[in-house]
Amino acid sequence: MRILYGVVGEGMGHATRSRVVLEHLLEKGHDIRVVVSGRAHRFLTERFADRPHITLQEIHGLHMDYADNRFRIGSSLWTNLTQAPGGILQNVAAYQRIAEDGFQPELVVSDFESWAYLYGLNHRLPVVDIDNQQVINRCRHDPALLAGRRLDYLMTRIAVKAKLPWAYHYLVTSFFFPPVRKRRTTLVSPILRPEILAARRQPGKHVLVYQTSAANTLLVPTLQSLPWEFRVYGMGRTGVEGNVTLKAFDEKGFVDDLRTARCLVSGGGYSLMGEAVHLHVPVLSVPVERQFEQELNARYLQALGYGEYAERLDAETIAAFVERSEEHAAALRAGYVPHDNTMLFECLDELVALVEAGVPRPRRLASPSMGTWEPGAAKAGAETPAAGEDADDDDGDDWDDYV
Repeated sequence: MRILYGVVGEGMGHATRSRVVLEHLLEKGHDIRVVVSGRAHRFLTERFADRPHITLQEIHGLHMDYADNRFRIGSSLWTNLTQAPGGILQNVAAYQRIAEDGFQPELVVSDFESWAYLYGLNHRLPVVDIDNQQVINRCRHDPALLAGRRLDYLMTRIAVKAKLPWAYHYLVTSFFFPPVRKRRTTLVSPILRPEILAARRQPGKHVLVYQTSAANTLLVPTLQSLPWEFRVYGMGRTGVEGNVTLKAFDEKGFVDDLRTARCLVSGGGYSLMGEAVHLHVPVLSVPVERQFEQELNARYLQALGYGEYAERLDAETIAAFVERSEEHAAALRAGYVPHDNTMLFECLDELVALVEAGVPRPRRLASPSMGTWEPGAAKAGAETPAAGEDADDDDGDDWDDYV
């Protein structure tokens, strides 16, 4: 089958999991055209260079500006507005290239990426969405988890709903499994790269710290005031400063530090959080301010006992978390069963087969990899609204959801 695959370039989590899905689709013999923006373009180009049956086309994507662990709305809007004219021309050119080379996709797969989705909509092609953000809109959440952030939740849910409506099916990757409230929605475990699947947990004494802002000048002194060994990625420099080892990013070294860490201190990014949960590494999550999707991840992490959520990092918060890390590790061992990517792959293969057969959008999937699902069950494989849940399938207006 000819597949157009769209990948968001903002944040590398979309690229790393798309790499896994693309490898599977290639193994199944499909021809793939990837449209991708930002840093993800270089990442995927390097990994699929000279591979047959796949080509990559760079497109323009939106840019999000962060500073001091805050999402900067004004500067992000300004940056995107100033780049819009050139970006539109670039995307129009990409559209023309696909038309001119006669690729003619039969299916669109989108990792929360709009260009490929709109291409599919314009050409009346089925679109399969694979992402983690749809859990906000397509699942029902305990009001206690939304306490104090109800408005942020509602606004984010509207944005997520508007991003990719009316898809053929939604494969939602998650380490937590709230009740599904919409049809054509299947929850699957986190998509894991081969390096994580091959890793074996061997808890050590060090605390792994991953952060993305080298401007955080207070981080190292804060860590130096604590009695544990810290291995820190993302500071833009290397060296040993007392009990703090600053490291340059290296995939093999990072995975090794993760699997042997006592615990992890990181932001609210879903991909690393999912990898840590899979390996049973407790996580202290500090989401980007004003980024509700990250905050929801962190709140579920804390509610399940797998780690803790904090609005800011200071010595007291880190110390309290490290001292409780064994409690969180025990909760992970008792509550989270690690899975590989089998369920995702079998569900995706089923969807491809249904599209090939011309079957209309299925309300539910039948892959044996999901096992038996009961209404309201909080587990991977949940895909049908529980009794009394919203049965809306995006075919009509459901603005009443937001009141």
